Amino acid sequence: MKKDNTIRIGVIGVGHLGNFHVKRLREISGISISGIYDNNPIRTDEISNQYDVKSFSSLEKLLEISDAVSIVTPTPYHFEIANLALDKDCHLFIEKPITDNIEHAGLLLNKAEKLNKIIQVGHIERFNPAFTVLKNLHIQPLFIEAHRLAEFNPRGNDVPVILDLMIHDLDIILSLVGSEIKDIRANGVKVVSSSIDIANARIEFENGCIANVTASRISQKIMRKMRLFQNEEYITIDFQNGVLEEYKICANPPESKVTEKVVELGGPEKRYVLYRKPQVPKQDALKEELTHFTNSITNAQKPETDGESAAKALALALEIQKIIGN
Repeated sequence: MKKDNTIRIGVIGVGHLGNFHVKRLREISGISISGIYDNNPIRTDEISNQYDVKSFSSLEKLLEISDAVSIVTPTPYHFEIANLALDKDCHLFIEKPITDNIEHAGLLLNKAEKLNKIIQVGHIERFNPAFTVLKNLHIQPLFIEAHRLAEFNPRGNDVPVILDLMIHDLDIILSLVGSEIKDIRANGVKVVSSSIDIANARIEFENGCIANVTASRISQKIMRKMRLFQNEEYITIDFQNGVLEEYKICANPPESKVTEKVVELGGPEKRYVLYRKPQVPKQDALKEELTHFTNSITNAQKPETDGESAAKALALALEIQKIIGN
């Protein structure tokens, strides 16, 4: 038995992203890495030696000595591993998407609730430093435009681009709009893989907000940008470079001590456009979300990117995929 309150976390899957999970977990206080498991023994030994962590040839044995696990495997294996981990009394951090179908997601949510276990899903952009600044603003968007473009990489092509890339923006949009969906229109194309590589969706919400979302993994450049338009305000957020800019119409100019740029609009009533570029904190999003996971366990509270919100993002992504067709 443990003699202290240290959380023992196992990492399952130590490929490209799993490597970073191990690296960041080693930097978080109040936890210990109970071990790692991967179905590639050569890779397991490599990461074990690099970070001086114990490796396991049996997943069950790792689960038995862990309080929580970080599941960083290809999406089709999420449900099987997460289900087994719950059986072994573990809290779950699951890389996005939570599963590859909504039925499995629902089974995990119900089981975790019965066992009083936490599920956090790796929608990492919610911990992007630029997004943390956005959350401090009053957001009531009427129109949202998102572009998430990536260069082609064979890794991650086990799922369509909607589940691979677009789901990041879908999760964020759902968290910002807070309204039921009224209508969805979408199209997409297979270009270099056997699944959709580029897709666009137009989502209309019951409250009138419309989101236009584009994702591509065959771009010549990387882009992760979102633009929000609302009454008398326009906000742009660059997730790739950690930059947020705000343009806001005001009746009065700011005090002289304020450093924002100001443009006076013409017309009988004087109005001003204030430009702000808030300072974005320097922080590692992966470390922040893993710290949030451990704090959620310690404080027995629901994570920000919990299983329920992840299931909603998955349901929307799958609906878009269904509209486009396989």
